[in-house]
Amino acid sequence: MNDWAHEFSAGSPLAQAVAGFAPRAEQQAMAARVADALARRRSLVIEAGTGIGKTFAYLVPALLSGKRVIISTGTRNLQDQLYERDLPTVGAALGRPVATALLKGRGNYLCLHRLALADSGESRLASRAQVAELARVRDWAGVTATGDIAEVSGIDENSRLWPLVTSTLDNCLGTRCDHYQRCHVVRARRQAQEAQVVVVNHHLLLADLALKEDGFAELLPGADAVIVDEAHQLPDTAAQFFGVAVSSRGLEALLRDVRLEAARGSGLQSGLEQRCDPVVLALRELRLALGPGTGRQDWEAMPAAADPALDQLVEALGALATALDERAGQDAGLARCSERAAVQLERLEQLLGADAETGLRWVDTSRTGLVLHLTPWDVSTRLEGIMQAQSCAWIFTSATLAVGEDFSHFTVRLGLHEVDSCVLASPFDYPRQGLIYLPEGLPLPNEAGHTAALVAAARPLLAAAGGRAFLLFTSHRALEEAHGLLAASDDDYTLLVQGTAPRRELIERFRNEPRAVLLGAASFWEGVDVRGDALKLVVIDRLPFASPGDPMLRARLEAARREGRDGFRSVQLPQAVIALKQGVGRLIRDPADRGVVMLGDPRLTGRGYGRVFLHALPPFRRSRREEVALAMLADEAPATGPQA
Repeated sequence: MNDWAHEFSAGSPLAQAVAGFAPRAEQQAMAARVADALARRRSLVIEAGTGIGKTFAYLVPALLSGKRVIISTGTRNLQDQLYERDLPTVGAALGRPVATALLKGRGNYLCLHRLALADSGESRLASRAQVAELARVRDWAGVTATGDIAEVSGIDENSRLWPLVTSTLDNCLGTRCDHYQRCHVVRARRQAQEAQVVVVNHHLLLADLALKEDGFAELLPGADAVIVDEAHQLPDTAAQFFGVAVSSRGLEALLRDVRLEAARGSGLQSGLEQRCDPVVLALRELRLALGPGTGRQDWEAMPAAADPALDQLVEALGALATALDERAGQDAGLARCSERAAVQLERLEQLLGADAETGLRWVDTSRTGLVLHLTPWDVSTRLEGIMQAQSCAWIFTSATLAVGEDFSHFTVRLGLHEVDSCVLASPFDYPRQGLIYLPEGLPLPNEAGHTAALVAAARPLLAAAGGRAFLLFTSHRALEEAHGLLAASDDDYTLLVQGTAPRRELIERFRNEPRAVLLGAASFWEGVDVRGDALKLVVIDRLPFASPGDPMLRARLEAARREGRDGFRSVQLPQAVIALKQGVGRLIRDPADRGVVMLGDPRLTGRGYGRVFLHALPPFRRSRREEVALAMLADEAPATGPQA
């Protein structure tokens, strides 16, 4: 039996390999729990507070076990960090180097068939820039060993060229492809099958659990354990994954490929072009029928004009599917287009035929496109069956999974019933390192003037911190109002606003530019790691309750109602608590960090449920006095002390 205190001691090989390593009892305890779950093939849910070092706490027992392990993460950044840095470091330190594999989604790998299609349809490319990008990809294709498009420099990750030269599950030809033996996706999956440790993401994990892609071997058979990091993201990913959606973008991609495949095979003369045009027209009519607004709306709230437009789309897509089926035997590319058209038609008919027992139907419209959705009320039963079919250990971990000591809001959504769980607190000295400031006199969030009052209350703190602040909002409207107020002032802050540049670029600029203030919404509440003096202040405008009109929330509330549970207490409150823990967690990322979190929602002290939020947060000192917050930012606060 391993001595985990020794494995993570100051004199351990791991300590010698990792700069700044320090023994932490919480890390040792987590490693012991993970090792036990691996040995017994048990399920384990574990909240590991910031600073514990949870990645090493599961990697060390995983590698020492000699078992075949799949690690799933929620973000590409953590995927890359695990594969490129953490796994090699731990393997070398333990003297247990193992075969590892990094498996990304299809959209990260060059598809040789689609590259040939893009070459044949070069005249259809949107711009000279795309033609130049295609030439660069063509040159790289001749030398790459992995096909990972991250190797290509000089092409933006959001370039419109990438969908033209990468595949999706819909348009992949599988074993019928002329390039199958050289396929980069096939090669990556084969390497993953042979590896002891495979790093994937949540979407790939769910695809392997549920889809069992034709023509590709599965990852899970033979795995001894699945470790899900950033596990708090998994339930929402699963709910979206198991829903049904038909998008204008997906249909337009199908039509584009039909035209390319037909042109390559001289099939346009067979009338396929004429079958594509009515689908384009029907999509246009449907978008017009839905009105000029954007955002989400209930299916029942759609204008009456949408019904005939939907019927027109079904008829046009059906005619295209029939025409493709008649030509499917002529060409593998057209055969795959035929299958895709049939699937899209089936999904559309499933959406139109769904009743109130099936799930929630809704529509999401953008300026030029639309997505029709069917979200199931509950996916826990399906997930439970899938996971039980895999005789392996399941370990779920994150810094934010519990409300107090309660994991039920997480375990219920995954269908986990008999599961071990524990909360391991952060080793950080929160009472010394940070303060939660609850300003008095702010309006309620739904009252006029709340954002203006919030900015006014934050201004003295921003001045004391010299910028170096995150301002986190629950709505883009509030973010834009706050940006306007700050931009109109005489303060000389560098304002970095979500949406004005890629997320990674904004964070890098925040780290490097003096007096920076970053204003962000949902995507900046988690997964952002800024250590040291660059960040001294986090301002959160309101408690992050999801919008009552959010279809995903409505589906969960309906599922709770059907099970006799209180929707607010079992769904809305835990979801908001976890989100607030994520936002507050941006401040202290290192034992040397110090700063202030300002929470601008009076409901924290004026509503009974406010105590649930405050109890769930790290044990910072708390104060309602501005001078205490200013002293903390000036590093004049006492090292320890009572609530002020």
